[in-house]
Amino acid sequence: MPPVAWPHTVISMEDTVSKNISYTRLILWPAVVTLVVTAVRLAGELLHGPRALFNPDTGGGFALVGIAWLAPVFGIYFALKLARGGHGPKSPMLAVQSSILGIIFVIVVVLSSTRVSISSPYLKAALLLWAPVAAAAAFQMVAWPALARTLFAYAFAARVPVAILMFFAMLGNWGTHYDAVPQGFPEAGLAFRYLWLGLLPQLVFWVGFTVLVGALFGSGAFALRKKRQPSPSELIG
Repeated sequence: MPPVAWPHTVISMEDTVSKNISYTRLILWPAVVTLVVTAVRLAGELLHGPRALFNPDTGGGFALVGIAWLAPVFGIYFALKLARGGHGPKSPMLAVQSSILGIIFVIVVVLSSTRVSISSPYLKAALLLWAPVAAAAAFQMVAWPALARTLFAYAFAARVPVAILMFFAMLGNWGTHYDAVPQGFPEAGLAFRYLWLGLLPQLVFWVGFTVLVGALFGSGAFALRKKRQPSPSELIG
């Protein structure tokens, strides 16, 4: 009589799903949802909707309708989806610690950079924030490469349309947060304004922000899931 093999059938979901994951397919519907939110945000500002939902001030004023809020949501979605496909981190806690260290790094650099002298207050603040955020985002490749790559792909899919939108908003002076000019920004032509207010913020800061925040929430959710998931011995016993 062959040995009973039923204990070996108690395996985690990571082992039951194909390890061949298409990153394009993984980010497709989140990118579509993000594009829809962007369109709704633009329409709301052009139609002068409630400021709590569609704030046209510089930076968006923490309006409730915005794609920045999607970073933690899709960070969790990507993390759990990747884990089920066998692309989880080697160490869940290391992934969490990596994202936390990234955020601490950004805070330390920003707080310790007050002596840096740049002619424009806005450009100084931008450079001193964008650079550490981008570096901290790249650091996430160390602990959980699959999640970091997915978040980078999603971030660019989310932010490239916004960067394009901002060009036309600045060109036409639409009166939205996409073409608003912050205080302290130097007098300049369209090309300079677009570079510093549209292209670089979207493809450097906001991409880095999406990766860093998504990694924090995603790795945290995965670590909690692993902690709560019973081991095979507990299921058998």
